Amino acid sequence: MILEMKVPSPGESITEVEIAEWLVSDGDYVEKDQAIAEVDSDKATLELPAEASGIITLKAEEGDAIGVGEVVCLIDTSAAKPDGDAAQTTAPAAEKAAEQPVKAPKAPEEKKPQAATHATGTPSPAARKILEEKGIEPAQVSGTGKDGRILKEDAVSAVPSMGTPGGGSRGESRSKLSMLRRKVAERLVSAKNETAMLTTFNEVDMTAIFELRAKYKEAFKEKHGVSLGFMSFFTKAVIRGLQMYPAVNSMIDGKEMITYDFCDISIAVSGPKGLMVPVIRNAENLTFRGVEAEVKRLAIRARDGEITVDEMTGGTFTISNGGVFGSMLSTPIINPPQSGILGMHNIVERPVVKDGAIVAAPVMYVALSYDHRIIDGKESVGFLVAVKEAIENPLEHLMDGAIEKALEL
Repeated sequence: MILEMKVPSPGESITEVEIAEWLVSDGDYVEKDQAIAEVDSDKATLELPAEASGIITLKAEEGDAIGVGEVVCLIDTSAAKPDGDAAQTTAPAAEKAAEQPVKAPKAPEEKKPQAATHATGTPSPAARKILEEKGIEPAQVSGTGKDGRILKEDAVSAVPSMGTPGGGSRGESRSKLSMLRRKVAERLVSAKNETAMLTTFNEVDMTAIFELRAKYKEAFKEKHGVSLGFMSFFTKAVIRGLQMYPAVNSMIDGKEMITYDFCDISIAVSGPKGLMVPVIRNAENLTFRGVEAEVKRLAIRARDGEITVDEMTGGTFTISNGGVFGSMLSTPIINPPQSGILGMHNIVERPVVKDGAIVAAPVMYVALSYDHRIIDGKESVGFLVAVKEAIENPLEHLMDGAIEKALEL
């Protein structure tokens, strides 16, 4: 019996997928539920399992876009599973082929050097130095001195200009963008073109967070099995800001503004197929341990290519941490249809004034990009100040004055 395997629907609104990689070859015997291909949708990379056991015939090539419901391969379920001897029967033939003498490739004929099209001569010492520094052969330079001698002026004028290619490699490669990367590109361009995006900045003194983590991170990790990182503090600081300024936790739908009473926080992470934004659902109900555990779980799933469409769908606000790559300052792009995104950056010792004295402190620049159509300057600046207050004084604003209780120690 020949089974036609069709592309299943990976999620609502997805009409086609792209064959990213076949994990089997045409004519292979596959087991039921064995992963036979990786497919890209515009939201995630998913594995395609075999629906039955048998000999597979591929009906699409890597890079092909296949519509949902179309046949992607055939499986002959009546074919018997090979007993393992088939591979051995080809071994003698392979060994025999290996014993055949290999003919040495015919040496290419030497080409006689062509005569120079212009007069060449011996370069002067100054000219020779210039030509050697720039990697130019004297034969490539036309000398204007006596008997064609190459003068310094000739060498200088022969040096390639900024617009003239030198002697280095100038190769290029071309590869097709994955469906996920193309979709990300479309959404970023859409966000720039269809929103009134504006960015406001502030700086945060990370001293309090540093001191708190230094004191409790070992006990936290021993108790909960996850590290006490910066993301839980910023997530809870963002939730505080969203609850104080609900307009930032809103989005436009046609002529209406939708405001949410929950905080689904999208966390931008870098995966093997590009940028992904898994969502922490109802983050307002999570403790520090809960946020750290969920961030770790989603980051691992994104890294391993196991993230699902559902885990990346929705989200009312996004946090992007460019600081892990060394970014000092940036203007993050809104993740539509959301109306705001917080950009975190690297932490650098900078001079600050405390109690009238200049001291060094770990400082992070933060940026809020927002849709000015529904978020005014008052809300955007107020939100970012609320985040700053929470990070600089987490004991009061994020822990209700009880550190060990907040960290569940």
